[in-house]
Amino acid sequence: MTGFGRGEATVDDVTITVEARSVNHRHLDIALRLPPALAGFEPDARRLVQGRVERGRVEVTVVVGRPASQPAQEVRVDVALARRYLTQARALAAELGLAGEPPLAWVLERPGVLRLEEAALPEAGVLWAGAATALGRALDELVARRAAEGAALASGLRALLAELRGLTEAMTTRAPLAAARRGERLRERLRGWLGEVPVDEARVLTEVAVWAQKADVTEELTRVRAHLDELAAMLDKGGPVGRPMDFLLQELNREITTTAAKADDLELAQAALAAKAVLEKMREQAQNLE
Repeated sequence: MTGFGRGEATVDDVTITVEARSVNHRHLDIALRLPPALAGFEPDARRLVQGRVERGRVEVTVVVGRPASQPAQEVRVDVALARRYLTQARALAAELGLAGEPPLAWVLERPGVLRLEEAALPEAGVLWAGAATALGRALDELVARRAAEGAALASGLRALLAELRGLTEAMTTRAPLAAARRGERLRERLRGWLGEVPVDEARVLTEVAVWAQKADVTEELTRVRAHLDELAAMLDKGGPVGRPMDFLLQELNREITTTAAKADDLELAQAALAAKAVLEKMREQAQNLE
C-alpha cells in the first residue's frame, strides 16, 4: 500500500525532520537513511517501523537541521599549530638576519591553522529521543493514509467478492443439470454403438455413476462457498489481512481450477473460467493490502 507521512521534533534548538514513504510490496522491506549522528540507532528505528507496518516497502529519511540563526559549521583555529609556524618563521628570520614579525594574515593562511567543523549536536541519546518522536508522528500520518487506501481497496474487493459469489451460485445450479445431461448423452452413445442390441440398464447406470463421480464438482463448490464466507468475514474484521488473504485466494484458485478441469459442460466451464478471471483481479488487489 502507498502512503506518506512527515513528522518533526526539536531538541536543544536542533530540528529533526522525518519523512516516511511506502509503496506496494509482498513483504515488509525497510530502507533507512539516517545522518551519521544517528547511525547507531538504526535497529531502534527499524523496530519502530516494524511495530506500525506489516507489509510494503517503507523508506524513512531523517534530516537533522538547525535554525537559520545558528550556523551549521563553525570556524576552528589550531592555536598550537599557528604557534609552531610562527616559531619556525622567527627562527628562519634570525638565521637569515631578517627583521620584523610575520603578519597575522600569513599565519592564518598556513595549512591547517583555520578549518571548518560541523557545529556540535546534542548528545546522541538526546538526539535519538527527538528523532523517535518525529518518526512516530511520520508513521502516524503514513498509517492513516494507508488505512484510507485500504478502505477503498476493501470496497473494491467486496464488489469482486459479490461477483464471484454470483458465478459460484451459477456453477452450483448448473452442476446437477450438467450431470443429468452427461447421463443422457452416455445412454444415447450406448444405444448408437449397440444398435438393436438390448441395453443393460444396470450397466448404463454403473457407467453413468463412474463418469459422474469423475466430473462431480460438488465438493469443490462447497469449499469455494466456505472460502468466500471466510473472505467476507476477513474483510469485515479489517486490520492487516494481506497475507492471510493471499493464502485464501490461492485455495480458491485451486478449487475453481479443479472445477474448470472437471467440467464436462460448456456453461459450467465458462462460469469457472469467468470466476478465475475475477480471482486474478482479487489477487492483484490483495497484494496491495497490508
